[in-house]
Amino acid sequence: MNPLLSRQCIHTADVTFARVLLKKGCVVPEHHHVASQISYTVSGSLTFYLDGKQITVHPGEVLTIPPNMPHKAVAEEDTVEFDIFTPPRYDWINKDDAYLRK
Repeated sequence: MNPLLSRQCIHTADVTFARVLLKKGCVVPEHHHVASQISYTVSGSLTFYLDGKQITVHPGEVLTIPPNMPHKAVAEEDTVEFDIFTPPRYDWINKDDAYLRK
């Protein structure tokens, strides 16, 4: 996707499941989506900015993001996370996710 961000996805009729790899310093710009998101940090750490709060998640921790909630994330170190979205991320399926490809 870009030098600091890569992902692998599985899409079903109801869910998108993604393994996301972020290098230290990667910034996922502020965005929102109609999908509910569950983000599970496998390794590393990510700081999320949402709802006026700054939340850092570490290995084994989970963060939920409600539908249409503007948020961004910054990788504090090399990070692996699993993201689950429902409904599926149609913007990802249609490759309409230019904000991640910069």
